[in-house]
Amino acid sequence: MSEPRLSFKEMCARFDVTPRTLRYYEYIELLHPEKEGRSRFYSAKELARMTLILRGRRFGFSLEDIRQWLLIYEHEGTEAQMREWLALADRQLVELAEQKRQLEETITELQNLRDTTAETLG
Repeated sequence: MSEPRLSFKEMCARFDVTPRTLRYYEYIELLHPEKEGRSRFYSAKELARMTLILRGRRFGFSLEDIRQWLLIYEHEGTEAQMREWLALADRQLVELAEQKRQLEETITELQNLRDTTAETLG
């Protein structure tokens, strides 16, 4: 019995992505669907890869970082991939902390300006 596969349309619906996004992920070799004529089908492996891609994007990783990270698994295995994941995560945590600091600073500045303006009208 063969494993279940999703069509292109089903894949877009499952992951709530546009056809353009899915085609782009294929173009940059993040995904490798099986092709039958003009149809594309996605195996469990591709579904897992898509889950990782979207999770990586949510965490702010670049598509190139994600692509390289997925390639490590294919060429060097799980342990090497996990070690690279730790390095990427550490780097991204520093970046996100800086973005958070800048956002908090901006919020404080906006709140102060808003309060000053309200007092002036007041």
